[in-house]
Amino acid sequence: MTSSAMAAAEKTRRYEEFVNDVLRRDLRRLQEQRDAVFQQHSQVLQLRAALERLQAAPSPLRTHVDLGCNFFVTAEVPCPQVLFLSLGCGFLAELTLPEASRHLERREKQLQRLSESLTRDGAKIRAHIQLVLEGLRELQGLQDPPSDL
Repeated sequence: MTSSAMAAAEKTRRYEEFVNDVLRRDLRRLQEQRDAVFQQHSQVLQLRAALERLQAAPSPLRTHVDLGCNFFVTAEVPCPQVLFLSLGCGFLAELTLPEASRHLERREKQLQRLSESLTRDGAKIRAHIQLVLEGLRELQGLQDPPSDL
């Protein structure tokens, strides 16, 4: 094996390591982040559906509340027009139903933009992987001279 062939083999190995150790790891991490965003988006949609049902509910609202260990009690909410909404990081906000609906609408748009951004970034990483793999195929084609010469 000549020194140029050994150098090309070393370069090929380094590119393969780059693809497997860096690009594929970044792609996997990005997909995990996107899955987490999709899960949050699903929760926001469920909460919006619950808000719509709550707006249509009669006043006072009678419901069952789980106190823990599947021990339920009947509760009566005298004014179901105000609720506490978790904003994250342990913060709660007391909001009316229209305010909560507007907050969830903004949150849904934010999550949509974030998921689109993560999808674009994932496509870029996949394109980089394809580009490097095509380059490796070309490099390997140059290493192996045609047998008919």
